Amino acid sequence: MIREASLTFKYNPWEHVSPAVPEHRVRGVDTDSETRCAHYRGERDVVGLRFGCCGRYYACHECHRELVDHDPEPWPAARRGEPAARCGVCGGSMTAGAYLGADSCPNCGAGFNPDCAEHYHLYFQWVSSERR
Repeated sequence: MIREASLTFKYNPWEHVSPAVPEHRVRGVDTDSETRCAHYRGERDVVGLRFGCCGRYYACHECHRELVDHDPEPWPAARRGEPAARCGVCGGSMTAGAYLGADSCPNCGAGFNPDCAEHYHLYFQWVSSERR
Protein backbone atom coordinates (compact mmCIF):
# COMPACT_ATOMS: atom_id res chain seq x y z
CA MET A 1 0.00 0.00 0.00
CA ILE A 2 1.35 3.44 -0.87
CA ARG A 3 1.33 5.69 2.17
CA GLU A 4 1.73 8.96 0.31
CA ALA A 5 0.12 9.89 -2.96
CA SER A 6 2.77 11.14 -5.35
CA LEU A 7 3.62 10.77 -8.98
CA THR A 8 7.21 10.00 -8.03
CA PHE A 9 6.36 6.70 -6.34
CA LYS A 10 5.83 3.37 -7.99
CA TYR A 11 3.23 1.06 -6.52
CA ASN A 12 4.81 -1.40 -4.15
CA PRO A 13 2.65 -3.59 -1.89
CA TRP A 14 5.56 -4.07 0.53
CA GLU A 15 6.19 -0.39 1.17
CA HIS A 16 5.74 0.70 4.74
CA VAL A 17 6.26 4.12 6.26
CA SER A 18 7.85 3.92 9.69
CA PRO A 19 5.71 5.50 12.41
CA ALA A 20 8.83 6.30 14.46
CA VAL A 21 9.40 9.58 12.62
CA PRO A 22 6.02 10.85 11.39
CA GLU A 23 7.05 14.41 10.43
CA HIS A 24 9.94 13.14 8.31
CA ARG A 25 8.88 9.61 7.66
CA VAL A 26 11.41 7.00 6.66
CA ARG A 27 10.15 5.18 3.61
CA GLY A 28 11.19 1.69 2.67
CA VAL A 29 10.28 -1.77 1.52
CA ASP A 30 8.80 -3.84 4.34
CA THR A 31 10.24 -1.61 7.07
CA ASP A 32 9.68 -2.37 10.72
CA SER A 33 8.98 0.19 13.45
CA GLU A 34 12.71 1.01 13.73
CA THR A 35 13.28 1.42 9.95
CA ARG A 36 14.93 -1.92 9.22
CA CYS A 37 13.94 -2.84 5.69
CA ALA A 38 13.70 -5.86 3.41
CA HIS A 39 17.33 -5.30 2.32
CA TYR A 40 18.98 -4.65 5.70
CA ARG A 41 17.49 -6.36 8.75
CA GLY A 42 20.37 -6.34 11.22
CA GLU A 43 19.91 -5.24 14.81
CA ARG A 44 21.84 -2.03 14.12
CA ASP A 45 20.23 -1.14 10.76
CA VAL A 46 18.17 1.64 12.30
CA VAL A 47 18.97 4.78 10.29
CA GLY A 48 16.97 6.50 7.60
CA LEU A 49 19.01 8.65 5.20
CA ARG A 50 17.82 11.62 3.21
CA PHE A 51 18.33 11.82 -0.54
CA GLY A 52 19.24 15.03 -2.32
CA CYS A 53 17.00 14.31 -5.30
CA CYS A 54 13.72 14.32 -3.40
CA GLY A 55 14.58 15.38 0.15
CA ARG A 56 12.92 12.26 1.53
CA TYR A 57 14.28 9.74 3.99
CA TYR A 58 14.66 6.10 2.93
CA ALA A 59 15.77 3.07 4.89
CA CYS A 60 18.42 2.32 2.26
CA HIS A 61 19.52 3.01 -1.30
CA GLU A 62 17.80 -0.17 -2.51
CA CYS A 63 14.48 0.99 -1.04
CA HIS A 64 14.83 4.30 -2.86
CA ARG A 65 15.59 2.49 -6.11
CA GLU A 66 12.52 0.28 -5.77
CA LEU A 67 10.04 2.91 -4.65
CA VAL A 68 10.63 5.95 -6.86
CA ASP A 69 10.83 6.63 -10.55
CA HIS A 70 13.84 8.93 -10.53
CA ASP A 71 17.57 8.44 -10.21
CA PRO A 72 19.03 8.82 -6.73
CA GLU A 73 21.16 11.82 -5.87
CA PRO A 74 23.21 11.89 -2.70
CA TRP A 75 22.76 14.59 -0.08
CA PRO A 76 24.55 17.71 -1.41
CA ALA A 77 27.67 19.08 0.21
CA ALA A 78 26.14 22.56 0.22
CA ARG A 79 23.43 21.29 2.59
CA ARG A 80 25.71 19.60 5.14
CA GLY A 81 24.25 21.67 7.96
CA GLU A 82 20.72 20.36 7.45
CA PRO A 83 19.32 17.14 8.91
CA ALA A 84 20.17 14.21 6.63
CA ALA A 85 19.89 11.18 8.93
CA ARG A 86 17.12 9.94 11.24
CA CYS A 87 17.42 7.43 14.03
CA GLY A 88 14.80 4.75 13.52
CA VAL A 89 14.61 4.04 17.24
CA CYS A 90 13.88 7.52 18.65
CA GLY A 91 13.29 9.62 15.52
CA GLY A 92 16.14 11.98 16.37
CA SER A 93 17.66 13.85 13.47
CA MET A 94 21.32 14.50 12.72
CA THR A 95 23.30 16.36 10.13
CA ALA A 96 25.32 14.14 7.83
CA GLY A 97 28.51 15.19 9.62
CA ALA A 98 27.11 14.15 12.98
CA TYR A 99 25.97 10.81 11.57
CA LEU A 100 29.24 10.10 9.77
CA GLY A 101 31.13 10.65 13.00
CA ALA A 102 28.86 8.55 15.21
CA ASP A 103 28.61 4.87 15.98
CA SER A 104 25.35 5.39 17.86
CA CYS A 105 22.49 7.85 18.09
CA PRO A 106 23.42 10.93 20.11
CA ASN A 107 19.83 11.14 21.37
CA CYS A 108 19.00 7.60 22.52
CA GLY A 109 22.26 5.63 22.23
CA ALA A 110 20.96 3.09 19.70
CA GLY A 111 23.91 1.56 17.86
CA PHE A 112 24.39 2.12 14.13
CA ASN A 113 25.71 -0.50 11.74
CA PRO A 114 29.40 0.22 11.02
CA ASP A 115 29.10 -1.63 7.69
CA CYS A 116 26.94 1.23 6.38
CA ALA A 117 30.22 3.09 5.77
CA GLU A 118 30.60 0.93 2.64
CA HIS A 119 27.69 2.88 1.13
CA TYR A 120 28.29 6.43 2.38
CA HIS A 121 29.23 7.55 -1.13
CA LEU A 122 25.70 6.67 -2.27
CA TYR A 123 24.18 8.97 0.35
CA PHE A 124 26.58 11.89 0.76
CA GLN A 125 27.98 13.81 -2.21
CA TRP A 126 31.31 14.67 -0.60
CA VAL A 127 32.17 11.11 0.46
CA SER A 128 34.36 9.24 -2.00
CA SER A 129 33.68 5.61 -2.83
CA GLU A 130 37.40 5.08 -2.16
CA ARG A 131 36.98 6.14 1.49
CA ARG A 132 36.09 2.61 2.59
